[in-house]
Amino acid sequence: MIAVLWISLFIVAYTFVGYGFLLYFIIKAKRAAKGKPILPVVADDELPTCTLVVAAYNESHFIAEKIKNSLALQYPAGKLKYVFVTDGSSDNTPEIIAQFPEITLLHRPERAGKIAAVHRAMEYVDTETVVFTDANTFLNPEAIVRICRHYSDRTVGAVAGEKRVHIDTNADASAAGEGFYWKYESTLKKWDSELYSVVGAAGELFSVRRDLYQDVPADTVLDDFMISMFIAEQGYHIIYEPDAYAVETASENVAEELKRKIRIAAGGIQSILRLKSLLFSFKYPILSFQYVSHRVLRWTVTPFFLILAFVINMALVINGTTWFYTALFAAQVLFYCLAFLGFVMEKRQIRIKALFIPYYFCVMNYAVLAGIIRYFTKKQSSVWEKAQRKM
Repeated sequence: MIAVLWISLFIVAYTFVGYGFLLYFIIKAKRAAKGKPILPVVADDELPTCTLVVAAYNESHFIAEKIKNSLALQYPAGKLKYVFVTDGSSDNTPEIIAQFPEITLLHRPERAGKIAAVHRAMEYVDTETVVFTDANTFLNPEAIVRICRHYSDRTVGAVAGEKRVHIDTNADASAAGEGFYWKYESTLKKWDSELYSVVGAAGELFSVRRDLYQDVPADTVLDDFMISMFIAEQGYHIIYEPDAYAVETASENVAEELKRKIRIAAGGIQSILRLKSLLFSFKYPILSFQYVSHRVLRWTVTPFFLILAFVINMALVINGTTWFYTALFAAQVLFYCLAFLGFVMEKRQIRIKALFIPYYFCVMNYAVLAGIIRYFTKKQSSVWEKAQRKM
């Protein structure tokens, strides 16, 4: 039992902390041997042509500001196009967009999901590159330039921007937890990129070469992840560009964030089943190592090992054990008590930020378990059910 306990603790620790430490030391060694990577300097006339694609479903609260933000993006004149898809929208989102002749508007009344909208938009993309961004996120002015400069390197097939969660001084558990999570994710992505490749892009902001883009199956849940990983599967790098960022508000509350996380977890299982070639790839061993360490463990076994570690540790204490395992069990109990206290405080709208991290951690792992159950017990729709976000 003790061996199983230590294996469980090792996998949990490696998934959430150890991989980050390992990456850090690998990158330090790589920089010592080869120096820091040099960012490309590209003249305006050498930047590729680009299309900004936005899929917007009932985004009347955000769309006017999104259009203003999009049209203000810095890029050489005549090299940037805009395609907005509003399929299925029943509010006035299409009417607002139609006021701007610079934007190609695609709209039909039927709602078929985000990936169907993206597929339709790509039929109108004739530029060298395409940038995807969500309708409720706002980009920094230099974002497109920062992204597209990387395409001067022919080994780069996609570029992932940074997601930033706006957190005010009165942040609740959903905002503080989500903000901390994305800061940590951003650090891992930066190191992943420097080692070999980012392991999948987030839909808030990412870009691909038009000639490498492949349609993903219509029932795909994590379309952004799959689109970018299909490119990595072809042997191209996905570069992380932290100076191109998308800002959005946090989920309205933890319940809304949980809804989003469960869907992502179900999509994670689907993605793993469809990217089996990358699980143990002899052709791209570094990418395979990154993929398993950064994504697969989180989306599959790690939450089960969390439970197993707790149960075995409890059994050891009940049956009599050394002070070390008793202290270890006490530490686990304390952590989960803090998480529960965070849950209670959030319900009462009492903000104690120190409790938000253990609470969000537990929510995140519960979402993985719920997502796995959802994927294997009922069909997961590809039509995105949006989490409500703070205004």
